[in-house]
Amino acid sequence: MHFEDLPLSKPIQQGIAEIGYVTPTPIQEKVIPEILRRNDVIASAQTGTGKTGAFAIPLLNLLNKKIENPQYVEELTMLIVSPTRELAVQIEENIKAYAKFTSIKSGVVFGGTSMQPQINMLKKGLHILVATPGRLLDLRKQGYINLDKIEILVLDEADLMLDMGFIDEVQKIIRLSPNLEQRLMFSATIPAKVQDLAKSLLKDPERIEVAANSSAAPEVNQRLFLVPKPDKTELMLYLMRNIIKDKSVLIFRRTKNGVEKALNSLVKNGYKADSLHGDKTQSDRTLALNKFKNNEVNILVATDVAARGLDIDLLDFVLNFDIPNLPEVYVHRIGRTGRAGNIGSSISFCSADEKEYIKSIEKLIGTKIPIDNENPYPMDSEAKPAVHKKKGSKHKKGRKGSGSKANKKRWY
Repeated sequence: MHFEDLPLSKPIQQGIAEIGYVTPTPIQEKVIPEILRRNDVIASAQTGTGKTGAFAIPLLNLLNKKIENPQYVEELTMLIVSPTRELAVQIEENIKAYAKFTSIKSGVVFGGTSMQPQINMLKKGLHILVATPGRLLDLRKQGYINLDKIEILVLDEADLMLDMGFIDEVQKIIRLSPNLEQRLMFSATIPAKVQDLAKSLLKDPERIEVAANSSAAPEVNQRLFLVPKPDKTELMLYLMRNIIKDKSVLIFRRTKNGVEKALNSLVKNGYKADSLHGDKTQSDRTLALNKFKNNEVNILVATDVAARGLDIDLLDFVLNFDIPNLPEVYVHRIGRTGRAGNIGSSISFCSADEKEYIKSIEKLIGTKIPIDNENPYPMDSEAKPAVHKKKGSKHKKGRKGSGSKANKKRWY
């Protein structure tokens, strides 16, 4: 199938052609017709498979038809809710590209930055809005956004939205949108809590899954280094010198503190690197991401929340400095590379206390991750996690203090 075979209006077809897309991805091929038929949809697919295009293209097509009607009254009728600022910005950039040859007005609102420019944009009027939950509700409370006329609601990256604790905000947004006609949910995985939300939100939805949502992208070459925890930083620097070199790499660490430690080691050793995590201001996060996308730095160190859903063209490597404790997170991480038909590589560092995580990951993806023995800091494959015993008091049990021993009468 080609995009030309889909029932899309000419301006939308032009926008797709301008970007250079000819053939829809499997998720787009299945989802676009269902949205155009005005069905509710719950869809899951691996990251990097074109989920944004799967909902943005048909929504813009529906909107463009309405706008071309002479009786059309301009109002905000479509809302896309996204869990992170970076993802919201990325979705809106895609929408603008697809809608280039239309008169559709789109915008994005998110927290961590000044409200005033967003208020000014909203006052000018929009057809379609992309928003993070907190900022959306803030602007609605202050009277700058009216959800009464919203006809179509999209929840993107629903599993991450719930992981980040946005369930109350999402339910509130649904309650405040009384005239919804179509509801769409997109997620990399569909765990039980996403299914529960879908039951309460969607009406007779079409469930669309492309490939097993637990499988790792076949375009990614995976390898595993068994390494003692204290040697991980040295192994990272060794790989930077000998394997990664000047290629692009996204390094995942579990905590913000871990991100900054890895960044400091890289910068100290002369590498061009930046970081992405929740403690950075929005302007610093945007700057770091743009520097990475524009090849001003070739290394980006990030936490999972900051990097989820990022669409980075031609990323060469993903490096799991810390193994995630949830196997699905591993699939999301390595899905950052090997996107849109390109070949990518993932490298994972596993210390003794992370072996159980690797077992869970291998069970989920249905394959063993090959161990790389070209390792200058090898760990014994039988190594056990260090057990930290609590040290007791150095004093004997039941000892008495010298004052008690003397049994002296005190003057006070």
